[in-house]
Amino acid sequence: MVKNNHPDYDEEVLRLNTILEYLINYNKKVFEEKRELDEAVNYGYSHYNSDNAEQFNELVINTALQKSLQSKVRGLEKSIEKPYFARVDFKEEGKENIQRLYVGKTSLVDDESNELLIVDWRAPIATLYYEGRLGTAQYDCEDGIINGDISLKRQYAIEKSKLLDIYDIDITTNDEFLQASLNSLKDNRLKDIVSTIQEEQNRVIRANMWKPLIVQGAAGGGKTTIALHRIAYLLYNNEKTLSPDNFMIIAPNRFFLSYISDVLPELGVDNVKQNTFEDFALEFIGEDLKIIDPSIKLRNIIEGNKNLSKITSFKTSIEFKKLIDRFLKHVEVTYIPKLDFKVNETILYSYKEIIELFKNDYSYLPFEKRINEIRKHFINKTKADKQKILDKIENDYEDKLNEIRWAFKDSPERRAKIIEVADERDELFKRVKNKLSSLVRDYFKNIKPLSTTEYYKEFIMSLIKWKPDGVIGEMAKETLKNLENNLIEIEDLAPLMYIKLKVYGIEESLNLKHIVIDEAQDFNLLQFHVLKEILGSRSMTILGDICQGIYSYRGTNDWDMVNNYIFDEEAQMLGLEQSYRTTIEIMNGATEVLRALKDEKLPVAKPVIRHGEEITINLVEDYYSLALQLEEDISENKNKGYKSLALICKTLEECKRLKIELDKNNIKVNLVEGGENDFTGGVVLIPSYLVKGLEFDMVVICNASKENYSENQLDVKLLYVAMTRPLHNLKIYHIGEKTELLKSEFFHK
Repeated sequence: MVKNNHPDYDEEVLRLNTILEYLINYNKKVFEEKRELDEAVNYGYSHYNSDNAEQFNELVINTALQKSLQSKVRGLEKSIEKPYFARVDFKEEGKENIQRLYVGKTSLVDDESNELLIVDWRAPIATLYYEGRLGTAQYDCEDGIINGDISLKRQYAIEKSKLLDIYDIDITTNDEFLQASLNSLKDNRLKDIVSTIQEEQNRVIRANMWKPLIVQGAAGGGKTTIALHRIAYLLYNNEKTLSPDNFMIIAPNRFFLSYISDVLPELGVDNVKQNTFEDFALEFIGEDLKIIDPSIKLRNIIEGNKNLSKITSFKTSIEFKKLIDRFLKHVEVTYIPKLDFKVNETILYSYKEIIELFKNDYSYLPFEKRINEIRKHFINKTKADKQKILDKIENDYEDKLNEIRWAFKDSPERRAKIIEVADERDELFKRVKNKLSSLVRDYFKNIKPLSTTEYYKEFIMSLIKWKPDGVIGEMAKETLKNLENNLIEIEDLAPLMYIKLKVYGIEESLNLKHIVIDEAQDFNLLQFHVLKEILGSRSMTILGDICQGIYSYRGTNDWDMVNNYIFDEEAQMLGLEQSYRTTIEIMNGATEVLRALKDEKLPVAKPVIRHGEEITINLVEDYYSLALQLEEDISENKNKGYKSLALICKTLEECKRLKIELDKNNIKVNLVEGGENDFTGGVVLIPSYLVKGLEFDMVVICNASKENYSENQLDVKLLYVAMTRPLHNLKIYHIGEKTELLKSEFFHK
């Protein structure tokens, strides 16, 4: 509704101005507190005395407060620009007064009256805005389920402290506010969506943290954004027991991490661990290993190497994990040397007792941690039996001395023998005391664990002996060749981590309580298992889209299998069916391509009601002609005010080939190869397998030819992923005959 025509416009402007006045004054007050604290901290550092414990404690407290106030000032400054985005009028059952709830990014309470001026979007009562309908409604909080009635739901477009629009929501209206948000232009970073979170998204955000959550999310369903909002929500509602560094989000690559880097700070959350699986795994393994670029294997598979796909699938299978377990059983049996723990002839622990401790009593621990526990037993036993051992020596030698006394009369010979035996006793005392002090250390010198990589190498060599030919033999020989050059493939990371877990265990410094995995369709069961073991619980959020599984040969094709094998069928299974990113025209086209797989189980995305331009498909003669056409598209992108444009080729090689032609014509684009640490936005030239999770105002698929995209599963999914990246506009070119995937009746309308 146009702002001036809304009957409550003047009242809402007055309310906004009142809130702004309070915020501005409150911000000044907090800023002054921070300034005084900054001075105190600076003074503390410049006059620091390491011998003064009281001064040290004061400095630690003030530094922590300084960070808190800095965060508060930053939040208040943002709140002044847009203090809230929605209002819900709610009358709780059994009460007379109607609560007028204004919902914003952060809560605001009047210090004097204690009136709640703004409700934080993460608060339980805010669910009324995200899921409630006019009429009967309820929300769940610490006091239980609160029932009541919603008489008004309203949304505000507020920018730079100005009220631009008001949208009232009733049962029949479409969500104009959402439409306006979706029609906005894309820049080079993902943004928060607190004002437009939809009901199905809200359920994902607020799902129980302590149960595993698996989310099948359509392309453009907001999986990544929702994952980040879920972290912010969980931290807000568990702030007394959890801190940001207890959370880790795992994303596909560093490039993607750069793309999402602004969202959590925008939501007031800093210091969440953000990692790729590769970086996290290498750090966890802790050895000097280099990962072979996974795109090399993908390109080989794209080019039709089916055997490579089979080999890789085996290495990521449950069967492979079972073989590792069998190997580790052998390691376990041979880990302890077949020696008694003894001093002289006194056995403190027999080998049988030691192996009982190792294999049974401490079977729940990694091998090296079992050794630590057994070491404690040995130390305690040595301390407890030390005097007994010395007393036994004393008694044995006393018997020898008595025998001499009885056998010989007093004479120089008898005295010499007594002195000799006494000296022997004293020497033995000395040796035994020294022996006791090093006894434990000397025993454990016999246990020489290998490095994680060495164990993995032994395992791989055992496979070659067992199955020298076929898929297993070929996989093992290639893996061994890589390992001998300190090289591994991405599929080796989970097995290496698994072996490290079983032999050495986890560093306590990790301190993780919840892991969020984005693009989880690219993860295999062993990866999920290893991450669950590292976490030590099932508190995981797993988000992905089976339809975008371009790494299906090493990933996941079935969420039920993940639930069954990893979580014993106890995971919450939720879906994000709506696609908010792109237009109906583009989404329907992408879905048409997906139908080529003839798989009725594949979840189909449902586009929201937003129309746009039709997909255009055009023939070009060669890469030179394509470059000239792209120059026009880049110009069109700029003229339309678009901020981001992706030129998508199937492979990196094709990107480089096209880049040569673009350079010849002085057409500036940013080539993305996958190793970049920063997402710069603008016009990017990027291979199809790197665009998952990204979105752009406009996308050009550069060569959807028959030669490039056949009707196999991988090609279908690569094209589908590319087609679901644009927000507003999709153009497709082909050199030579176009792919069969774009020849259906749908594309000839």
